[in-house]
Amino acid sequence: MKHVTLALFLSTAICAPALADDIKLGVLLGFTGPLESVAPDMAAAAELAIKEANESSRFLNETTVSSVRGDSTCVDAGAAVAAAERLITSDKVQGIIGATCSGSSTAVLQNVAIPNGIAMVSPSATSPALSVVEDEGLFFRVAPSDARQGEVLAEFLRGAKHIETIAISYTNNDYGKGLADSIQSNFEKFGGKVSISASHEDGKGDYSAEVGALAAAGGDVLVVVGYLDQGGKGIVQGALDAGAFETFALPDGMVGESLTEAIGPALNGSFGTIPGSLGPIAERFGKLAEENGFKVGPYTAESYDSAALILLAMQAAGASDSQSYKDKIFDVANRPGEPIAPGELAKAFKILSEGGEIDYVGASNVELFGPGEGVGNFRLIEIRDGEIVTIGIQN
Repeated sequence: MKHVTLALFLSTAICAPALADDIKLGVLLGFTGPLESVAPDMAAAAELAIKEANESSRFLNETTVSSVRGDSTCVDAGAAVAAAERLITSDKVQGIIGATCSGSSTAVLQNVAIPNGIAMVSPSATSPALSVVEDEGLFFRVAPSDARQGEVLAEFLRGAKHIETIAISYTNNDYGKGLADSIQSNFEKFGGKVSISASHEDGKGDYSAEVGALAAAGGDVLVVVGYLDQGGKGIVQGALDAGAFETFALPDGMVGESLTEAIGPALNGSFGTIPGSLGPIAERFGKLAEENGFKVGPYTAESYDSAALILLAMQAAGASDSQSYKDKIFDVANRPGEPIAPGELAKAFKILSEGGEIDYVGASNVELFGPGEGVGNFRLIEIRDGEIVTIGIQN
């Protein structure tokens, strides 16, 4: 009888998914580079979800979780790949929150995550090209594709602002080109005219040549598809210095306090779009952020949700390895199930441990579809008295 019991125990131990004594998650964001001003709060938001898991005492039989940060830089694919390799091979992370930008996310996915079978959930990689990349079911993103953002911004320009003609300057990478193309095609579909769509490079000290070409083409508004800490800021400042444009349309990569502080009052009256929500869940997340010492800003809600989705999927799978939990991400993100708001991860872990179902709403109103990306809402923003003010929501 003892022999039979031991055999049964060994069989169960071999077949059951392995649980690590301490689970590590990589937080792979652009801590340096063109979005470095927003990365610290994004990381803090992701680590808040990890903190909740540890304090819940309900996550995978009281397994603890820790974060390991890596710098994806946004613009150096080689550096992003090297950082991801360290996270996976040296630090032994079992999932990656990130990367921030589309090019680095693609490079990490194809060169590191897929070969090592590690799941990634990006809060902010938005290139339409990521919708069709072969990812072996390992890549997810909470933010909606720029195919949708281009439509929303074009509708904002034509419908609410009644803009007839725009010029577009875009950063010369996957994010910039994909979003610029989406804005142009949708703006023209809505009856507007694009005078020029021209790329700019990040890291230059002088953008007078680029601004000269944009000014010669003209337009009621200059749409700047770039980065608020790099070339996008240079284009805006150069256009203002030259008197070429007074008003700017700013999509997600250009929305942040560092830009309004750098440009000053001259940016008042400009407007744009960024993924986000309003209402009770946004207010709840704002309170959590304040209590935990970080600001709600670009992609902080999505960063919290990216970490939460990985943790909840692990709980649903009863395992911490990507091959076990990757197929559970859709299950925890979407209906049916008990709605889960920010700050309610302990409640979600309990429901899942008891065999129940959840619908993770989270801080950004999460809903995934198709290729594992967010349906998403967009905040319509204006710059007023140096402040970024939300004036509406577009679903």
